[in-house]
Amino acid sequence: MLKFIKVVFALVRKDISLEYRTKEIMNSMFVFAFLVVVVFSFIFDPGEHEQAQIAGGVYWMALIFSGLLGLGKSMQSEITGGNIEALILSPISRNAIFFGKVISNLIFMLVMQLVMLPLFAALYEVNIVSHVLMIAVIAGTTYGFVLLGTLFSLIAARTRSREIMLPLLLLPVLVPLILAAIQTTGALSAGDPPEEYMKWLRLIFVYDIIFTSVAAVVFDAVTEE
Repeated sequence: MLKFIKVVFALVRKDISLEYRTKEIMNSMFVFAFLVVVVFSFIFDPGEHEQAQIAGGVYWMALIFSGLLGLGKSMQSEITGGNIEALILSPISRNAIFFGKVISNLIFMLVMQLVMLPLFAALYEVNIVSHVLMIAVIAGTTYGFVLLGTLFSLIAARTRSREIMLPLLLLPVLVPLILAAIQTTGALSAGDPPEEYMKWLRLIFVYDIIFTSVAAVVFDAVTEE
């Protein structure tokens, strides 16, 4: 277990150091998310309650589509440089490789959201993190998205139409998670009672637990291919 943790954090340090030098992934995600948030701020001008309901959908849409761009670039850099093949052939756990990449991508996504949230609050006049439970919603949804996105980006990166294949493979599987995140965010932002959002919050974490186990098993088969 100690070796597993050391490998995971070594891979995380490698990814963060590389991104610190190039800033390719973060810049592309920031620009795309910014454009989505700004464009939709001009389209919607509803009342206060509707604004809270709609804002959650716009926020997660910006996050998901900018994240797709970032995940594709992140995995493609590993494939192009031959890094993933070298890691697979090395005498380390393949799950350590996978979860190292998941944690790296998760850090990138969370940093992006730290910048997005103030911008979002200014443009939509809605504080997404108005309730303490929103921290759990953001963490759980982002983790689930990054977990499956990392797995599917490895599959899509080896295809000719990788830019199209990643969203085609990933988005249908993400539907329950995205729906739960939008419903929970809207209910919390609007100040709805707990019975309106607790079932969706539970769905997010059940989804994460199930697919963490599934992804850990499937990654071995994916790397064999």
